[in-house]
Amino acid sequence: MKKSKIVFLILCVCSLVLEALPYGAVCRFATPEETYTETFSYFSLVPYGYANFGPFITAIMTCLLFIFAVLLFTSVGRKVIGAARIVSIISVVASLLPLMFGIYYFNVVSLAISLLMFIQFIVIIKIKREVLNNETQ
Repeated sequence: MKKSKIVFLILCVCSLVLEALPYGAVCRFATPEETYTETFSYFSLVPYGYANFGPFITAIMTCLLFIFAVLLFTSVGRKVIGAARIVSIISVVASLLPLMFGIYYFNVVSLAISLLMFIQFIVIIKIKREVLNNETQ
């Protein structure tokens, strides 16, 4: 079980690093002459101001998941695991929200973050199963 917790923590750190880079959140702007794309950090409020809510919500949820990952090392409460599972699924959905605007609002970094969020969800389910198995033994 310790190995799953370490994997969960590493995935959270990798997600935070990718979200901090200024390449994940995509905004498209148009002038009368051309359309151009700019990328921002997931923690930036610029995309949020242009109604691209997904990246900022994902960033906040990732911070919560990091806190839960640290808490999992100090205690193995089912409430912490249950809350982490809920936050994890919300972060997966939020990371996919830019696709509502179209594929142009999603890039390779966004895809990597979404995949990391999904893998975190899978790992937290595995941790929950391991905890339940240890309690029944």
